[in-house]
Amino acid sequence: MNNTVGVLALQGAYQKHIDILSRLNIESRLVRKAAELENCNALILPGGESTTISLLIQKNGLYEPIIDFAKNHAVMGVCAGMIMMANEVDDKRVTPLGLIPFKALRNFYGSQVHSFTADIKLKFNNSTFKAPFIRAPGLENLTSDVTILARHNGDAVMIGAGNHIALSFHPELTDDTRIHEYWLSK
Repeated sequence: MNNTVGVLALQGAYQKHIDILSRLNIESRLVRKAAELENCNALILPGGESTTISLLIQKNGLYEPIIDFAKNHAVMGVCAGMIMMANEVDDKRVTPLGLIPFKALRNFYGSQVHSFTADIKLKFNNSTFKAPFIRAPGLENLTSDVTILARHNGDAVMIGAGNHIALSFHPELTDDTRIHEYWLSK
């Protein structure tokens, strides 16, 4: 079985995910075109700027290929990638992929100057994780299909549905590989 993880490489912090996958001895490939999803068994939608990522996904003809890919493969969305996974976004400039049923709230935790790091408790292994929040999105309208995997001050910041996960924060900006490992184990 092929164990290659695709990383959407249109904009944002995709190289940091490649670096973590490399440290975990997981083969990865950059995805900029639909054909590059072939032979991948999972996909990471990295952080960046969600309106730009949305436009570039559209420009590169990736909406339908990513949606089709996600029907049978695991997807992890980080920050702007999480926004793209939603079925609704509070900004009409973003066309979400609808991979997880929730509403994404852009810049929920404030602008760039309001970035922070917080210890959050991971539900899947009952430990804490030092999570960097950068212009982080919020979540609302979660359905019963969604599992909350971590909270910050009572708000969901990491969710799962099926073999997909979405995070408000950036695990790739740490040396801690547990979140990537958890997702890959699914």
